[in-house]
Amino acid sequence: MDSSSQCDENSSSETDLDRSSTAIDSTDFSRTISDVSSFSERSEDHSGPYESHSHLRGLWPPPRRPSPGLNRMSMKQHSSDVFHKKSPAEDELELVKEKFSKLLLGEDMSGSGKGVCTAVAISNSITNLYATAFGTRHKLEPLPLEKKAMWRREMDCLLSVCDYIVEFYPSSQTLPDGTTVEVMATRPRSDIYINLPALEKLDAMLIDILDSFHKPEFWYIDDGKKSFSSGSSSFRRLSHRNEEKWWLPVPCVPPDTGISENGRKSLQQKRDCANQIHKAAVAINSGVLSEMEIPDSFLAGLAKSGKISLGESLYRAISTPERFSPDQLLDQLNMSEEHDALELADRVEAAMYVWRRKASTHHSKSSWKMVKELVSDEDKNVMLASRAESLLLSIKQRFPSLSQTTLDTSKIQYNKDVGQAILESYSRVLESLAFNIVSWIDDVLFADKSATKS
Repeated sequence: MDSSSQCDENSSSETDLDRSSTAIDSTDFSRTISDVSSFSERSEDHSGPYESHSHLRGLWPPPRRPSPGLNRMSMKQHSSDVFHKKSPAEDELELVKEKFSKLLLGEDMSGSGKGVCTAVAISNSITNLYATAFGTRHKLEPLPLEKKAMWRREMDCLLSVCDYIVEFYPSSQTLPDGTTVEVMATRPRSDIYINLPALEKLDAMLIDILDSFHKPEFWYIDDGKKSFSSGSSSFRRLSHRNEEKWWLPVPCVPPDTGISENGRKSLQQKRDCANQIHKAAVAINSGVLSEMEIPDSFLAGLAKSGKISLGESLYRAISTPERFSPDQLLDQLNMSEEHDALELADRVEAAMYVWRRKASTHHSKSSWKMVKELVSDEDKNVMLASRAESLLLSIKQRFPSLSQTTLDTSKIQYNKDVGQAILESYSRVLESLAFNIVSWIDDVLFADKSATKS
């Protein structure tokens, strides 16, 4: 009797084991893929890699397993069958997978190989991330926690590429037997080693400046509305410091008294800090752009002479033998619109490279700094190129929010150096953020000055 019962139990356990094996064999272990979306968006799809196959128990032979490729493409259709929610760590992993896939595809979701190179893809990613995190911010206020976390998390992911950009240098190594041999060791590339920590520090300082406005003495209203003055039955009309940007919110301060003295000092200190950050970011960005190779397409489109690029009157002003003053020349031109300044900058930059190319005819493989040392200072092309360079610098200083010139845009578009792409795009977005903070503080100080005068 006991032996018969034991046999029945063994038979039952073997049957359950067979059924379990059948269910395991039929389970789909393929990974999911995320839908095409922007870098800063998370997929709300919570479909997992395991699906319920209780309806297949006891069936033999097991159904034919579909190909993994088809399974991956069809997993999104079975999201309603999954009952468990992904953890934050799993969501983070999916985001990293999505970023990594888009970078490898070069933003070409068709996978046909028509995407941009890795350098341009990373540069676009940093630019788009900045637009997502800061593009809608027009006030002096702390960055929302979710935006701040997204900025830091995704920037860490994009900047991690720099950890693997190295350069070789000769070093020595001592073997166990005491023999010293020469080896090639690696270290971070010099431009990344110098500039990246500085940019990360500037980034943190800008975020701290925004976070410091958690309890300001001013507030904002939409332009076109009116602000009620406390203790008064009348309304007063508010105006912008820059009337051309009428759509931006207008800062308001307490009427008559304005901001307290300590508040003014604090605002001025933060403005000075943001202004220094802006200058540092501009310097890094200009240095990186100057090291980028000039695309052949830009050189092929240059005029035959600098005089043709500049025009008769401007060429005459630059080529005069008297002492040249770029600021005085800009005062005479009396430019007020940024698009006029950008057009002038393009012309001056094109003429500068025409003269540089003529001066470097016999030193084609040398840098411009070496050419200036090798060629006599009396050479007219060297003199004209130097004057054009100083004029271009003055234009950029007078119009700090000037868009990129045609040459800068071409360099970024055709650049293939990933390290330079990261440094250029990172410094560019920090330059923009610092400039905006300075402008926003100036708006508040203008409102305070107007309130105290009235």
